[in-house]
Amino acid sequence: MVKIKLCGMSRMEDIAAVNEIHPDFCGFVIEVPKSRRNVSAAKAEQLSAALAPGIVPVGVFVNAPVDLAADLLNRGVIGAAQLHGQEDEAYISSLRKRIKAKAQLIQAFSIRTKEDVLRAAKSSADLILLDQGSGGSGRTFDWSLAGTVERPFFLAGGLGSGNLAEAIRRVKPWAVDLSSALETDGYKDPQKMREAVQIVRTTAGEPG
Repeated sequence: MVKIKLCGMSRMEDIAAVNEIHPDFCGFVIEVPKSRRNVSAAKAEQLSAALAPGIVPVGVFVNAPVDLAADLLNRGVIGAAQLHGQEDEAYISSLRKRIKAKAQLIQAFSIRTKEDVLRAAKSSADLILLDQGSGGSGRTFDWSLAGTVERPFFLAGGLGSGNLAEAIRRVKPWAVDLSSALETDGYKDPQKMREAVQIVRTTAGEPG
């Protein structure tokens, strides 16, 4: 079954919708001022605490201080840290040394060439995420490049109700990650969120 992450939640009403729909992961963009989906660490803690059991809260970071991600992981505010900047193997190693709780590290990669895919495949993170570029761009990349990846990965970038089923059938990702396609007028739309999860669950359950 393909897992699904709904990302960029910033309001309590977003969490209410997420709890009703119950995706596998719920993402918060934490302390990234340039993102319009940005929330403070304190706000992320408030939102995470309201999540229904079984939904993994994911903190999305862009070149954040290692101690920030480690603190939120160790206190259980988030269950996974998604690294979406220029974090390297040294950063991942340093973060792992600071983590006391069981947690997953997800490293995001901008995919434009085969070399980008090879670099992603070598990551020591628990999971990798393949994206078009900076998160929330709403654009896809050449999915054929993902065909050589032999480890579980999140597929992100420009996914929405119009291409989700095709993406799952063609790329066969471990999970899909959506954000901008879930919005109407800049805010998360419960109906679009519900539709996306339904498409993923229906497509993933198809024979073959």
